[in-house]
Amino acid sequence: MERNTRQRTAIHQCITAAGRPLAPQEILEHAQQAVPGIGMATIYRNIKSLLESGEIATVSLPTGGDRYEVAGHGHHHHFHCRACDKVFEVHACPGDMQKMAPKGFQLESHELTLYGLCDQCK
Repeated sequence: MERNTRQRTAIHQCITAAGRPLAPQEILEHAQQAVPGIGMATIYRNIKSLLESGEIATVSLPTGGDRYEVAGHGHHHHFHCRACDKVFEVHACPGDMQKMAPKGFQLESHELTLYGLCDQCK
């Protein structure tokens, strides 16, 4: 069983409070408010632990740089702001994507990332 340290609690709380996927650097900046002196190695160690326990999930973007969000949101997509580099959740889906697969192929899953400017950057 994983120890519930101040650092782990701060990291989990900042991911939960953000309401959107966070990059490791964003997690560091938020966690430092609760635990001054926390370092990037601690962030990565706790991200790994939180992933292994199923508390958070990875959001992998085609442009690189994984983000992390609270697990259990169900099927959803993401919006990536090209100006501020933040990623936001999109709780909508265009629906049945099987019709887009080549004839004879069986679709198992899909990911959709929208790109543009968020409301703060436009």
